[in-house]
Amino acid sequence: MRYEEFRDAVAGELRANRDGLTWAQLKRRLRLPYRTPCYEWLARMEKDVGLTREPGEGRAYVWTVRGGGGTSR
Repeated sequence: MRYEEFRDAVAGELRANRDGLTWAQLKRRLRLPYRTPCYEWLARMEKDVGLTREPGEGRAYVWTVRGGGGTSR
């Protein structure tokens, strides 16, 4: 999976779930092949689509895209 495919899939799922999702939820829903997300890709997504990650319950972080997600390339 290339970065662009990952970005578009994750951003699309987050736009459809405005309250946000955890990595575990995204991984399951999108059938992502990664155990953990690539931190370089997350940094790029923060700029590209306005990805934010805020502490949720326990150790999980809730991922959202700011203002509906910015631009999709």
